[in-house]
Amino acid sequence: MNANGETKRGIGAFAPHIVRLFYGLGFTVFGLNGFLNFFPPPDKPMPEPAMAMFTGLLGSGYMIKLIAATQLVSGVLLLINRFVPLALAFLAPMIVNIVAFHVFAAPEGTVIALFFAAMEVYLAWSYRRVYYPMLAAVVRPG
Repeated sequence: MNANGETKRGIGAFAPHIVRLFYGLGFTVFGLNGFLNFFPPPDKPMPEPAMAMFTGLLGSGYMIKLIAATQLVSGVLLLINRFVPLALAFLAPMIVNIVAFHVFAAPEGTVIALFFAAMEVYLAWSYRRVYYPMLAAVVRPG
């Protein structure tokens, strides 16, 4: 139902579900790749800023696996339609970093990063009603 109490019909009724599935599938696949490494490494070397960041994340000993696990769990939650607002909240800062990484360090992936950012924004807007309490300026505990 929309704000006027009318039920959505047509593609508008299915669009959030379709986008949620594509977004979830993308993060499930990329999260699994963080553990199984089924995507081949790029043919050409990464730009120096991208390599510096990747080397730092890898050198931490845990960060790459933590990122992959967050992507995998969030992607699966989106696919099974459970805790969707929570999964979107987990992925939001990751999307900001993915876009920034591609804009500033590895520009060849910017289009895909922006596509994923657009899906995040669309889904956050679609579920906006559940985020209203998080956006309250003053709240009381309990």
